[in-house]
Amino acid sequence: MSESNSNPVAAVARAAETASAGVSRAGLIGISVGVVAAGAAAGVAIERLTVGRAMRRRAREELDAAAPYGSLRGRPRTVAAPDGTELYVESDGTGWAGPVLVHPEEAPAKRGWFSRRRGDGSVDRSGLPGLLGGSGALVRASSRRSFGAPEARTAEPLTVIFCHGYCLSQDSWHFQRAALREGMRLVFWDQRSHGRSERSRSYLAGEPASIDQLGGDLKAVIDAVAPEGPIVLVGHSMGGMTIMALADQHPELFRERVAGVALVGTLASDWNSVTLGLPAVGAKLIKRMAPGVVRLLGRQVELVEATRRFGSDFAAVFYRRFSFGTKDVDPAVARFAEQLLDATPIDVVAEFYPAFGAHEKTAALAALSGIPTLVLAGTKDLLTPPEYSEAIAAALPEAELELVQDAGHLVMLERPETVDRRLAGLLQRAVEHAGAAPLPQAVRDIREDA
Repeated sequence: MSESNSNPVAAVARAAETASAGVSRAGLIGISVGVVAAGAAAGVAIERLTVGRAMRRRAREELDAAAPYGSLRGRPRTVAAPDGTELYVESDGTGWAGPVLVHPEEAPAKRGWFSRRRGDGSVDRSGLPGLLGGSGALVRASSRRSFGAPEARTAEPLTVIFCHGYCLSQDSWHFQRAALREGMRLVFWDQRSHGRSERSRSYLAGEPASIDQLGGDLKAVIDAVAPEGPIVLVGHSMGGMTIMALADQHPELFRERVAGVALVGTLASDWNSVTLGLPAVGAKLIKRMAPGVVRLLGRQVELVEATRRFGSDFAAVFYRRFSFGTKDVDPAVARFAEQLLDATPIDVVAEFYPAFGAHEKTAALAALSGIPTLVLAGTKDLLTPPEYSEAIAAALPEAELELVQDAGHLVMLERPETVDRRLAGLLQRAVEHAGAAPLPQAVRDIREDA
């Protein structure tokens, strides 16, 4: 008789040891993975480890072979970050032809000027119509008359730039890319050290990672891929923080060119107070231990990556727990999320984890004042709980706050139809704010499909 049969306690201990290999990776992915709560639901995890392992492995293999998630691709290029790190960027959508002719009945002339806002929040309309200077020129009047009906004019389409979260990649926007690519200008990029982007050169040279650095990366992407015309910035989790860092560094960009902002499942400050759904004592313990454990694991890359597969079942429990709000998520979507998270090496997890506690951008939200803004979060988000989105909305009274019932942190994968509709609504408000070219019918249909 084997030891596992004769000594159940030893068997459980070994299962727990195996599970801990999964926790070592899955337990520290923080804001996007949410697997820092080691020990939560451990009994359920151990049971899952010992039942049907082969069946689950076969199911994963079938899903991997059949699921199309993450397969959408655009036109690739690389953009150099300020420190030289090569960022992987894709331009997608069919709306890149250039300015379009807009008839008065499609967009009233009075909305045709993307006006400068003064620092006090008032509007400066003293400039010549359509001449904002430099790359801020958004609308060009073909001709204007002092009498009679307004004539047709040309207007730039919106360019929508998506910023993904920690331990994810641009592929996390799969559903939004599929829904919005017809007639739109879309830009997706992998943040430094993530996805197909190069490992951060400054970090490898000994400089700690920071959210401020990501804000500079986003500016480099904008300058390279969308140097002119109105832009809409969409950020999830760390991607939302990236947008806030950009607002802090370049408020003039938000005055002159940013026509809309979506902040999805993110926070402006106070990450250290997030309890991760744990009792206060447990949350404090995890937060106290996590930085040191992350640093340690980051120095043991080969060991952690070699043992990752042994803890995959245990990790999957935590991935689902902290990524989604309900248990009825499509298994293929859950598997896709698992693949995204597993693709992030442990040393990249260690690279960025300390940056979140230092993130404080509440004051930077002032740069978004007067700009159409969507603040969206799931009501069961354990990583950036909805009260943090409520705090952002409170700082931006004109923002639209959408709390998606029973959704978790990866709300754009769990409830894509809701996120798509809210984004389409934001894009419409951005068009009106900037006097941009009208949205394509396909996007208007999404907005109206409520």
